Amino acid sequence: AATKLASAEKLMYFCTDQLGLEQDFEQKQMPDGKLPVDGFLLCVDVSRGMNRNFDEQLKFVSNLYNQLAKTKKPVVVVLTKCDEGVERYIRDAHAFALGKKNLQVVETSARSNVNVELAFGTLVQLVDKSRGKAKIIPYFEALKQQSQQIAAAKDKYEWLVGRVVKSHHEAWPDVSRKMRTAPEYQEYVYLEGTQKAKKLFLQHVQRLKREHIERRRRAYLALLPQALDALVPDLDEIDRLSRAKAEKLLEAKPDFLKWFVVLEETPWDATSHVDDADSERIPFDLLETPAGEQLYEAHLEKLRDERKRAEVRRAFRENLESSPFVTPGKPWEEARSFIMNEEFYLWLDESVYVDIYGKHQKQLIDRAKEDFQELLLEYSELFYELELDAKPSKEKMGVIQEVLGEEQRFKALQKLQAERDALVLKHVHFVYHPTKETCPSCAACVDARVEQLLGSRFARPAERHRREPAADADRINLVILGKDGLARELANEIRALCTSDDKYVIEGKMYELALRPIEGNVRLPVNAFHTPTFQPHGCLCLYNSKESLSYVVESVEKSRESAAGRRDGHAAQLPLTLVLVNKRGGGDAGGETLQSLIQQGQQIAGKLQCVFLDPASAGIGYGRNINEKQIGQVLKGLLDAKRGLNPAPGAAPGPRDAADGAELRVAACLMCGDPVSADEVLLPILQAQPCRPAPGGGAAVL
Repeated sequence: AATKLASAEKLMYFCTDQLGLEQDFEQKQMPDGKLPVDGFLLCVDVSRGMNRNFDEQLKFVSNLYNQLAKTKKPVVVVLTKCDEGVERYIRDAHAFALGKKNLQVVETSARSNVNVELAFGTLVQLVDKSRGKAKIIPYFEALKQQSQQIAAAKDKYEWLVGRVVKSHHEAWPDVSRKMRTAPEYQEYVYLEGTQKAKKLFLQHVQRLKREHIERRRRAYLALLPQALDALVPDLDEIDRLSRAKAEKLLEAKPDFLKWFVVLEETPWDATSHVDDADSERIPFDLLETPAGEQLYEAHLEKLRDERKRAEVRRAFRENLESSPFVTPGKPWEEARSFIMNEEFYLWLDESVYVDIYGKHQKQLIDRAKEDFQELLLEYSELFYELELDAKPSKEKMGVIQEVLGEEQRFKALQKLQAERDALVLKHVHFVYHPTKETCPSCAACVDARVEQLLGSRFARPAERHRREPAADADRINLVILGKDGLARELANEIRALCTSDDKYVIEGKMYELALRPIEGNVRLPVNAFHTPTFQPHGCLCLYNSKESLSYVVESVEKSRESAAGRRDGHAAQLPLTLVLVNKRGGGDAGGETLQSLIQQGQQIAGKLQCVFLDPASAGIGYGRNINEKQIGQVLKGLLDAKRGLNPAPGAAPGPRDAADGAELRVAACLMCGDPVSADEVLLPILQAQPCRPAPGGGAAVL
């Protein structure tokens, strides 16, 4: 209770830890060895102590207070260890203070750093009356405020650590030195101390390391299915193996080291391998982890499912082939109920079955068309009575259908009547024009193959170095201009001469033929010569009267005006062919004669600067449409125009000129197919196309 202390050259002590370790703390001596005492903090331990009676302690405190009161110095009672305080002790201490005049009590906890500054501040205010009176806050309220302050400071400090520390390799000395001047660091260290700040740093580093390891783990697990697919794609190889044997099998694979790495130390995430950024290979011990085992089992299940789906596909195809309800041209909606069962729906989506069904239908239709073509060949006498270049009338088509109607090969195409009728029309053309262009075998025609083979074996020297045509050289876009159904009728006749995929054979080569029949006002977009998807290479202009000729002239001029307005110049350069067609009956018709129509056509052709075709020049009778020969000439002219060629009048070079202009003729016996005279070049074709018996035991035909 002394108010004047003297201790020469003695150090001031701050805590008990300083005893014996003075060199580790701040060295500060008492001023002049003397220290006046301005006030007292009377500390009372309110925790439950061992072998200690609180009543006796409070009696000792009361006696001590009586001594302090004699000094006339201010006194503040400080209740310590309130974080472990006993409620009765605290209540008794407050009762003791109430019995004294102006004796203030502050509840503190040094461990939690609650109200420690308040205790000293209260005493300072009592010493220096000029200072404002401190507000004394109960322990639990102060603890709540303290916790909130620490939580806010902790959040700020953790934000600072997250911004500064980006790698789990960072060390505390370097990081603390970087953060020393940051207010977030200073506030948290002031409230909680350096050790807790370091602890939060270490927790952050450990979290960074775990996140790094987890990223590597996810990358390895994402790569593992690819490795298993590459090394063990066959189910039979691993289906019955134990895990240990499966791992031995993997290690024996030639590409094992491309996908995996075997580490000397395990587990991989506890070794330096986690920081090996250059290695993307999978640690082999990852297979033994639960995630690795799960992916291995998933690989097995995937292989089993793939095998099952393949079996289901095969069973579905077999079901299609054996089902009597699947016929050529039958839609999927009609056949589905007859060929599907519950197991099919369990394993594959319906779209897969639709795709398989579509491919099967194509095979059925192609086979049915081949069989129907054979049927037409067997009944060729039905077509001998037709007039040359004429289409069968409805009555004649009825007779043909009546004769062939009982044949199964005819019935097979009952859902494809349009295609069946088209095959009949093509067969008519073949009967009267048995050429490679009209051959039912299309590109497989022996004549066409002979020409192609001869052309490739005996190409002229000048042609060997000729530049290959552009990709669009194999396509012909043709506008057919006519009035009152002329354009549509001719377009249908040309399509009948094409193959099933709209291709036309010219000089032994297949060309894609796109037709655009126009019969209306060409100023309308729907009737325009040019569209974004159709750029014509030529135009076939048809007329059979003065009115239809006027329509042609007007349409061509309008189209050229539109092209001039667009400044593209396409229509002005478009090759035109004017054709007189289909004038039914002879002599005068409305004051128009054949001769007058021809003369008018020639005049218009001169005006439009285009080619003019008339029935007399083609060598056919009046009353016929443009024939196949004329169509071939027109398309050949368009091809020459595309290539920039101008053949001399009367010249008709073709594949038969392959051997330096010498014409090669090949004959074969209609009975056995043996060649009568053939160059050795033809032998591969003759061997690849052996003669076969005609249906019904007839003569063999090559």
